[in-house]
Amino acid sequence: MRPEIVKISSQEPESSLVSYVAEKIRAGEVLGMPTDTFYGLAADPFNLHAVDRVYEIKSRSRHKPLSLLIESVDQAAELAWPVPEIFYLLARRFWPGPLTIIVKADPKLPLKVTANTGNVALRVPAAEIPLAIIRAGGLPITATSANLSGESECTSALQVRDQLGDCLSIIVDGGQSPREMPSTIIDLTSDDGTWRLLRHGAIPEEQILELLGGQE
Repeated sequence: MRPEIVKISSQEPESSLVSYVAEKIRAGEVLGMPTDTFYGLAADPFNLHAVDRVYEIKSRSRHKPLSLLIESVDQAAELAWPVPEIFYLLARRFWPGPLTIIVKADPKLPLKVTANTGNVALRVPAAEIPLAIIRAGGLPITATSANLSGESECTSALQVRDQLGDCLSIIVDGGQSPREMPSTIIDLTSDDGTWRLLRHGAIPEEQILELLGGQE
């Protein structure tokens, strides 16, 4: 079955289309969707069947936690606990934007999302479509890249259809991805309060070092 392609403006997302997509996610479907980096797989992280489908569609290892897109720092505080002070420093400086921050997950977040690590990766994207959908749905959404594990990331809806089309009912077409690099990933889960750069990405390490005073 070929997926439905829903074209949404990346600058001014149409509210009726946003509501339609948000309802599909709330109903437990997994969608292909643009972010501010590559296209991702959007699902309700509190729906365990939908989370299972994300892993199945990607052929992703169950030991790898899923990252989540959120709309604000306040929403992050509902999903993470405890939230270290360095988190707020990074979030205020780089969000919305391509910085993924790994923190300890609040116990109410399903273990399947954290891959039993007890950690969660969060990001506020600098992109109108996912932000509008998160607000319309009233919940965070998964953000793992919409590609088979080991394959190249997708920068358009058509690339998502070519790789994963048989597995998705809907792909949101928001045009070409604005970046050709993934998000930078920082891990803040160390018990001693230090941070680690896990993946180089769209935000240069130098900017992070400048903000944090060069301390690791």
